[in-house]
Amino acid sequence: MLEGIVRESTGKSSSKKLRRDGYLIANIYGKGLENIHAAFKKGEFIRAVRSKEGLAFPVRVGDQELQVVVQEYQKDPVTYDLLHVDLMVAQPGVVTYYMVPIKVVGTPIGLKNKGVLIVSKRRIKVKGAIENIPDSITLDVTNLDVGDTILIRDIELPEGVEHMTPDHVAVVGVVKAK
Repeated sequence: MLEGIVRESTGKSSSKKLRRDGYLIANIYGKGLENIHAAFKKGEFIRAVRSKEGLAFPVRVGDQELQVVVQEYQKDPVTYDLLHVDLMVAQPGVVTYYMVPIKVVGTPIGLKNKGVLIVSKRRIKVKGAIENIPDSITLDVTNLDVGDTILIRDIELPEGVEHMTPDHVAVVGVVKAK
């Protein structure tokens, strides 16, 4: 479980001092909950996010244990270091928005016909309660030929979950190589 500290002061100088000491600044929020200003060791946070098995993962801040989802993060434009992360508490029964990753499986037959596989959406926005949200959406692309695409409307979602991206947006496609 990822452990963090509660930040007492939220000013610019204290944030810079924490970043210099190897901490990642985080805000934890949820519907009906008070915001928590926290900080995590940057290396531990990255390891926890990469090794998580589901969409949500547990964190301990102060004396609270929470299931959280990464909602947004900021990176330095030059060094690509993580600067800040927003974590939303995954509350059972509360309907909200989540970004679900797309996983592509198989080799399209269009690759043999001089085509190139293009994945245009790595994550899609869905709305539902956390217990209904899938950890990832797997798309089988073995039957895609040159010119074929999988649109948002072609993706099957569990009951109680709806996609918030327009129906006509392409997720995966095979185009002819130039």
